[in-house]
Amino acid sequence: MREGGVPIRTRSRSFGLLGITTLCRTAVLLLLVSVCLIPLLSCTQPPDPNMLVMIIESSPANLDPRVGIDGQSERIDELLFDALLTRDEHFNVQPGLAERWENPDPLTYVFHLRRGVRFHNGQLLTSRDVRWTFDSLLQGKIRSTKSAAFRFVNTIDIPDDFTVVFHLKEPYASLLWNLSEGAIGIVPYGALDEITRLPIGSGPFKFVSAEQDKEVVIERNDAYWGTKTSLSRVRFAVVPDPTTRALELRKGSADVAINALAADTIVALENVPNLRIERGPGTILSYLAFNTRDPLLRDVRVRQAIASAVDRGPLLQYIWRGFAEPASSVLPVQSWAYDANATGFTYDPEKANHILDAAGYRLQNGVRFHLTMKTSTEESTRLLAAVLQQQLRKVGIALDIRTFEFATFFADVTRGAFQLYSLRWIGGNEDPDIFETFDSERFPPKGTNRGFYSNPQVDYLIAEARRETDQNVRKRLYDRVQEILARDVPYINLWYFDNVLVHTRRVRNVTLNPSGNYDFLKTAEIANQ
Repeated sequence: MREGGVPIRTRSRSFGLLGITTLCRTAVLLLLVSVCLIPLLSCTQPPDPNMLVMIIESSPANLDPRVGIDGQSERIDELLFDALLTRDEHFNVQPGLAERWENPDPLTYVFHLRRGVRFHNGQLLTSRDVRWTFDSLLQGKIRSTKSAAFRFVNTIDIPDDFTVVFHLKEPYASLLWNLSEGAIGIVPYGALDEITRLPIGSGPFKFVSAEQDKEVVIERNDAYWGTKTSLSRVRFAVVPDPTTRALELRKGSADVAINALAADTIVALENVPNLRIERGPGTILSYLAFNTRDPLLRDVRVRQAIASAVDRGPLLQYIWRGFAEPASSVLPVQSWAYDANATGFTYDPEKANHILDAAGYRLQNGVRFHLTMKTSTEESTRLLAAVLQQQLRKVGIALDIRTFEFATFFADVTRGAFQLYSLRWIGGNEDPDIFETFDSERFPPKGTNRGFYSNPQVDYLIAEARRETDQNVRKRLYDRVQEILARDVPYINLWYFDNVLVHTRRVRNVTLNPSGNYDFLKTAEIANQ
């Protein structure tokens, strides 16, 4: 479960939408000037016909699939390692290394492995490797936060080379999700920390090399058990600077980038002849969270009024240039558990004023009360906070903004030291287990209920859904959870970001996944190959 920061830096002054638009347009103009100058300043080498170069923002932290939880680690790991299960476009689990499975009782899952699967070193993959992967976590041989996802696993049996039996301590419907791609990958028996340096999996690509803050290189696994990739080799080039990322694509010295460019930059690149832009709905959620222990924010009417005062339209238009869609749930709309009826509060400042008046929060010199939003230092969220400050002022709420370096900001968030903050869920919200974020047993430091939201009915529904294996019944339980959260507003779900993939014309046959992962590399081709 990954959560990405939405840092911001701002002064106490606010920006009007015209000022924000001017800032964005100025940035785009500077980019276009730079783009035009590049051919005069450098000599671009012809692209390697056997290698696709993909730009990433940072190096993966750890390519051991039992350990790495950052976005780059998990997405590259999905190419190198196979999991017991995969996920379809609605985030239902599907066969992976396990070609089928049974759930004979609520505490038992039996998985039947594919035969003939081999690791990149030629070793046959068997049930012994599967058991080792999870026992190394459960027994502490590998230290990782991912071990918490298997806390309800009691023992794992392997009656033969191709059968694995998980015995649970209590019913746990999310086990299957936690055994699927993106969450975990199977490593060879006996593998310990060396997997970090030399990843050995059974996936469609093999690890070649890695250099911190520079690159990761992988190549096609010609012995792969499934459909083999067309690409011979992929180089992930680490390019932290967003302007440089755009210029590398424009020059053709890089082939692909996904979700790595600012919205205004994407608009500027739409007219570059050598580039194509693919766009599709995504699952990354931006949200605004409340501390419900705060004397003001514990009042549900205040939270409802703030939700009614937030106008997503200008934010989507001027900051994200239409590359995002309004959100009404923590879950993405693609999820089987998404409830389209739990719509919550829409923009209605008149209603917001009425709610606050009725609750007794009267205007005094144009202000009802002050709230503080803690932020970090990323530009787009600086603009987000500025617009929120402007919108809340219209209903008499003075929003003060306090900026910190990200480490300090996130430390305050994780211990619940805030009134309001904004972050993003990246991947973690694709399974309805995300609703544990609102379980009163998950207050910091035990979990991610950082706003200290508590509702006994929600606690009960979450616990029932976790134990329920019938997906139709789970769906009804999660529908009720979403309806209550839409009313209680512990979060304002702002928007889901679109997946935007920019690539050169020599790259073809790319298909976006709602998760925004790197699965498109499994089908991509180089035109002159």
